[in-house]
Amino acid sequence: MHRRIINLALPSIVSNITVPLLGLVDTAITGHMGEARYIGAIAVGSMVFNIMYWLFAFLRMGTGGITAQAYGRKDFEEAELTGLRAISISLLIGLAIIILQYPLLHLAMWFIAPDENVTQLVYSYCYICIWGAPASLGLFALNGWFVGMQNTKIPMLISITQNVVNILVSLLLVYCLKMKIEGVALGTLIAQWAGFIMGSFFFIKKSSRVIGVRCWVLAYRSNHQHPSPNTQHPSSIFEPTAMKAFFTVNRDIFLRTLFLVSVNLYFVAAGAKDGDIILAVNTILMQFFILYSYFMDGFAYAAEALCGRFYGAGDMTSLKETIRKVFYWSIGITAIYSVVYGIGGLDFLRLLTDEENVVSASEEYIFWAILIPIAGMVAFVWDGVFIGMTMTRGMLSGTFVAAIVFFTTYFSLEKTLHNHALWLAFILYLAARGVTQSVYWKMKNEKL
Repeated sequence: MHRRIINLALPSIVSNITVPLLGLVDTAITGHMGEARYIGAIAVGSMVFNIMYWLFAFLRMGTGGITAQAYGRKDFEEAELTGLRAISISLLIGLAIIILQYPLLHLAMWFIAPDENVTQLVYSYCYICIWGAPASLGLFALNGWFVGMQNTKIPMLISITQNVVNILVSLLLVYCLKMKIEGVALGTLIAQWAGFIMGSFFFIKKSSRVIGVRCWVLAYRSNHQHPSPNTQHPSSIFEPTAMKAFFTVNRDIFLRTLFLVSVNLYFVAAGAKDGDIILAVNTILMQFFILYSYFMDGFAYAAEALCGRFYGAGDMTSLKETIRKVFYWSIGITAIYSVVYGIGGLDFLRLLTDEENVVSASEEYIFWAILIPIAGMVAFVWDGVFIGMTMTRGMLSGTFVAAIVFFTTYFSLEKTLHNHALWLAFILYLAARGVTQSVYWKMKNEKL
């Protein structure tokens, strides 16, 4: 079981680590265009799409859980249809975003309210990148499907390919063809479609194998079993019962994402109210959480794939063994991160910035960053387990309770603790998600 967990977790961790390269390369390229406003435009434009796409993260999560369960019960037809269903819905949503791009982007600009010097550049960037919406959302569905099919290596290869394409194309357009921010946007757009095309190729290739296995299973059943009159295998992508189940699962994940987005956006906004130094401090310290999440997301994906598989197969023994061992690995990772952050936290801050006033101000808050792994570990694991088992109501409940804890704590203590209140609220928010989900699991575990 340990080997299965690691084989699924490691490729996901590698994928997560490659993600910052996109932002790093874009920032480095724009940073040499001669004006600081180009960097600001990339930052704002990336934020717009990060938030927009984050709201549709259910396309990956819901697809992964449903597919993993179908894989576990050897219902290969439903596994294949789930992938086709998710891809179709993703492309339709992406097309809707393109059609509604003008009101959506104007709303985003009104909400973010960037400086006038960068606003037009942001529009130039966004009006190009928006054409990648179907590819980006389609890739969400594809990656979820691959995870559900117990394969995290293909998403890793796609992620690496996207980064390479983005880097090469952006450099070519900006430095060889002398384009400005439009070249960076086109690099991102081409990389998105390259990733989707690559994912679609592997999906078709994998599906042909799925079809072959399905034929073998059906032949075996026809020779050895009498078919049950109650056995149903939906043969349509948009079969009503399957669509209802798909949207029920994804509705809960979507609502959960709204609570996550609200907490994260308010965290940034609240820090900004205390001035540029505190905003910079909070932004840099949040990198501690992001770095930790790269590893923990890998083990959450492993839990998602294996728990969904065993739950679908009705193998409760293997399911509970998987949960225990994912927790073992997570405790080890958390201990390492906590020790490293405690010993080398300030040195890490100096790697991120040479602004001594920011580093000096960070010293007062760095102990909150050290608590992040301890407070967040349980929620990461349960998220993976619940996605795999499509226990999405538990995820929604946990995030709802945690959001209440966050806002209640901050508004109660803001005037006395100031930025410390914000960090305390965030730590309690992470812990509350884990505690609530643990209680939810205990109630459900009694019925398994």
